[in-house]
Amino acid sequence: MSDAAQPTAAEVRAAAEAVKTALDRHLAAVERRSGEDDPAVYEAFNQLAAAAEAYDELLYDRYDEVTPFEIPGAEDAQPYTGPEEPTALSVLIRRDYAVVEPQRLRAHAQRIEAADDETSEASGTVHGALGLLFGEFEPDEIASRHKEFGLEEGDSTLWVTASDDPAEPGEWLEAPFEQVDPQQVVCRFDVSAVFDDDEDLDDEEDLEDELDPSLDEDGDLEPLDADR
Repeated sequence: MSDAAQPTAAEVRAAAEAVKTALDRHLAAVERRSGEDDPAVYEAFNQLAAAAEAYDELLYDRYDEVTPFEIPGAEDAQPYTGPEEPTALSVLIRRDYAVVEPQRLRAHAQRIEAADDETSEASGTVHGALGLLFGEFEPDEIASRHKEFGLEEGDSTLWVTASDDPAEPGEWLEAPFEQVDPQQVVCRFDVSAVFDDDEDLDDEEDLEDELDPSLDEDGDLEPLDADR
C-alpha cells in the first residue's frame, strides 16, 4: 500500500476510540440484559465486532500490526428472535458417515437377521444392511459404535430450536427440516474435520518458522548477517 493510501494516525486513533465505546456499550447491554438471549446484547456484540474489525484493518494498514484477539464478524452472528420463554423445543441432528468396510456392515446385518429369524436377505446389499442396522440400534448407539459397524464419521451438527407451541402430531413429518429458522436456534454444536485441518495448518506454519527462522513474516528469505 502506498503512503498516499494509508490511513492517518488520527484515523487509527479514532477507530481505537470507537472500539472503547463499543466495549462500554456491550458491557452495559450485558449488565442490563433481560434474559440469556437478549437481542440488545447481540446488537451490541455486532457493533463491537464491526468496530474491532475496522480498527484491526486500519492498524495493520498504518503500522503493519495486528490485535491479539479475534472477534467474529457481525455477519457470523445470528441474533436470537425466538420466544423469550419458550414452551416447546425441537432438536435437529444430522450425522454423516462413510461406509468404509461394507463387509463388516453386512456381517452385522446378517447377525441381526439371524437373531430375528429374518429371511429377507436384506443384508446382502449395503442399503439393505443399513436399514437393518438403523432399525436395530438407536442413532446414538450407532454414533458411539460406528467403527464396529464399518462406518467412518463425517461432519455432524445438532441444533436446538425454541418455539411457543408444540407442533401438531404429523405436522412436519413430510419435510422435517424445511422450516428451520436459524434465528430461533437456542444453541448448536458442530463437529467437522475441517476444524482439525485448521489446527494442523497452524501447527505446520509454527513448525516451519521454528525449523527455518531465516524466513521473514512474508515467507521471504532474510539476508544472512555477514558476521555469521
